[in-house]
Order: sequence, then structure tokens, then C-alpha cells
Amino acid sequence: MPLRVELKPFERIVIGETVIINSGTRTSFLIDGEAPILREKDTVTAETANTPVKRLYFCVQMMYLKNDIPRYRNAYLGFVKELREALPGSRDVIDGVNAHVSGGALYKALKELRKLMKVEEGLLMSA
Repeated sequence: MPLRVELKPFERIVIGETVIINSGTRTSFLIDGEAPILREKDTVTAETANTPVKRLYFCVQMMYLKNDIPRYRNAYLGFVKELREALPGSRDVIDGVNAHVSGGALYKALKELRKLMKVEEGLLMSA
């Protein structure tokens, strides 16, 4: 079943290794296929990966978009260790992310990490 996507003016979407930038008007289209897809608002860049959760998110994002878990496996394990030390109370969420990654469900792992980013933001704001 195709995925229906609506983009605001100048909004970006990443499909595989390609970035599509919308023109100046709202548009919608259907995507049919198995390519990994992320909206710009759901991406983290190397420059913005400046916290333990964001570093792990960026690594899983690269696994997802490049469809290459083995290439990023060692970095991933290091970021998981760093995150466990930084947020010891988030063990269950981290274990869930790890289960998704191990099972190849990278988009689900990214969804869980987005929730954890909000927790991390709250902790940083209150510090």
C-alpha cells in the first residue's frame, strides 16, 4: 500500500539517500516501494548529534537510510553504552530500541528514540 505524503512549502523529505525539497506550494504524493523514508523534522544531522540520545539516533538513522546495520554496529554499541550511563533510568526504553535494531525494525527504533529525546530535552532544560 503506497504511503501518502504531504509536504509544506520548502519542506524536505529523505527517501533512501536522496533528499527531496518541495517547491513553494503545499503538495502531496504517493510513495510506493520499500525505500527508507524520513521527514526533515525527524532527522538529526552530524552537527546536531550533540547529546547521547541524539548520537544514538543519528547512528540508527544512518543504519536505516543506508540500509547497512553491520557498517554502523560498533559505533551503535558504543552509543548504547554511553546512553545507558547518561540515562540509567531509561533502561527499558534502551532495551526496546536494542530489540528493534536487532530485529531490523530500524524505523520503530527511531520512534522510540524520538520519545527518549523529549525526556533528555526535559532533563537538560531543568539542569
